[in-house]
Amino acid sequence: MLDFSRFEIFTFDCYGTLVNWEDGILRCLHLILAAHGKDTDDATILELYGDFEARAEQGEYRQYRQVLQSVVRQLGERLGFAPTDQEVSSLPESMKEWKPWPDTVTALRQLQSRFRLAIISNVDDDLFAATRLQLGVEFDQVITAQQAQAYKPSLKIFEFALSRAGISAHRVLHVGQSLYHDVIPAQSLGLATVWVNRPSARAGVGAVRAADARPDLQVSSLAELAAACVRP
Repeated sequence: MLDFSRFEIFTFDCYGTLVNWEDGILRCLHLILAAHGKDTDDATILELYGDFEARAEQGEYRQYRQVLQSVVRQLGERLGFAPTDQEVSSLPESMKEWKPWPDTVTALRQLQSRFRLAIISNVDDDLFAATRLQLGVEFDQVITAQQAQAYKPSLKIFEFALSRAGISAHRVLHVGQSLYHDVIPAQSLGLATVWVNRPSARAGVGAVRAADARPDLQVSSLAELAAACVRP
């Protein structure tokens, strides 16, 4: 068990960890696929999404809105259909409808009673703005890919976050649903990590590229993490 007393700040991945992004992704992409007579299971869609998103985030930085638009275009290329402009835009536009996991708000409020909280997210500032209103707490810092001009798992965004927080890595606990995006890069910089292994159609992986890592702590929900932190 981690010694939580050593930490001053918890940094969180947002989409996947705090927000049920798989539900949002699948709802949107199933509508697009149905419009073109395509029928693909959830696990396959999430695997394709993870590969297409990672591909779109490589190379020169571009906004996350454009990354998601690229995901829809790549999906069409792979499955043999041409998405409309409206369909291409529908995935980033749907983000404002993506909902927090049922335990998120209560757990964040419990954790905030003991720790500073921050966000490190692969997102644009304006796209996060709608999500922020649903999370029920004020974060000490919000670090986005747009600000850092880099996407996790790049170390650049984590280094940017540490610099902004003005704190040593030893005092930070990073919490994420993705081994690929969060646990591996955070650990490489000396941050302790919690893997929130949320329910998924791709159990243990989710809508990201598969990866192997050993987090300092694994939990199945944010509520479980909050309960561990407040134990006597």
